[in-house]
Amino acid sequence: MDDFLNKVKIGTSGFSFDDWKDTVYPSHLKRKDWLKYYEEVLGFKTLEINFTYYTIPSPKSFSAMCNKTSRVFEFSVKAHRSITHEVASKNDVKPEIFEKFLSTLQPFIEHGKLSCVLAQFPYSFTPAPQNYDYLKKFKESIGDIPLTIEFRNRLWLKEETFHFLKENLLGYCIVDEPKLSKLMPFHPYATSEVGYFRYHGRNVHWFNSPSAIRYNYLYSEEELKSFLPSIKMIASKTQKVLIFFNNCHGGSAAKNALMMTKLLKEST
Repeated sequence: MDDFLNKVKIGTSGFSFDDWKDTVYPSHLKRKDWLKYYEEVLGFKTLEINFTYYTIPSPKSFSAMCNKTSRVFEFSVKAHRSITHEVASKNDVKPEIFEKFLSTLQPFIEHGKLSCVLAQFPYSFTPAPQNYDYLKKFKESIGDIPLTIEFRNRLWLKEETFHFLKENLLGYCIVDEPKLSKLMPFHPYATSEVGYFRYHGRNVHWFNSPSAIRYNYLYSEEELKSFLPSIKMIASKTQKVLIFFNNCHGGSAAKNALMMTKLLKEST
C-alpha cells in the first residue's frame, strides 16, 4: 500500500490567507515562513496556486517558492482568467497571453515541480462545438505540460466529454461542490495519467455569493470517508493523484486536508 500512498498527494487551494493566522499558522509565524510551515509542519507535499487566476506574477515569485520547498514538493497552477473566462467566450487564442502565462511557470518546470495546469472554466462555458475547439487550442498552446480541465456546468457530464478529454490528452477535474441541479456532481473518472480531485465544500449558498460564504464549509469525517473508494479507484487508473481542498474560509481546507491524509493512511 506504500505505492498507493506515494502516488497520492494532498494539499490546499492556496496557502496564504489572512484568516489562516491563528487557525492554521501560529500567530508569531511570519508570512514569509508560511509555505515552509505548510510543508514541514503540516506535512503537505503539493499546493494548488490559485492567485494566478487573478494575476500573472513574475517568474521570480515562483523561483522563491521553489527554493522554500523540498525536492519532492509539487505545484499545480490555475490558469489566468484571460485564458479561461475572457478569451474562451470568444474562442480566441491569443499567443501573447499564453506566452506570458507560460513564462511565469518556467521556474517550476526547470525544478521539475509542476504537476499540471488547472483550467477552470465558468458556468457559461457549455459543450458547444466552438468550446471543444477551444480546449484543443488550449492544449496545443501549452504543449507537453499536463492540463486538467474543470467544468462547472453539468451539461458536460456525458460520455462524449470523457472520450474527447482522453483523445486529446486532457485531464478531468473531479469536483465535489454543492448538490445544485446546474453544477457538476461528484463523478470520479480518469482521462489522463493525472487524477485530480477538487473539494469546494457543500455550501448551498453558492450562486451570487461572495467567496467568504461560498467556501465556508468544513467536511465531516464521515463525508471524507465516503470519498476513499473513489480515490483508490482513480489511483488504480493513473500515475498520480492530486487532492486539493478549496474550502479555504477560516482554515477549513487545511483541517480537511489533514483529516483526509489521516483517513487514507488508516484505510491502507
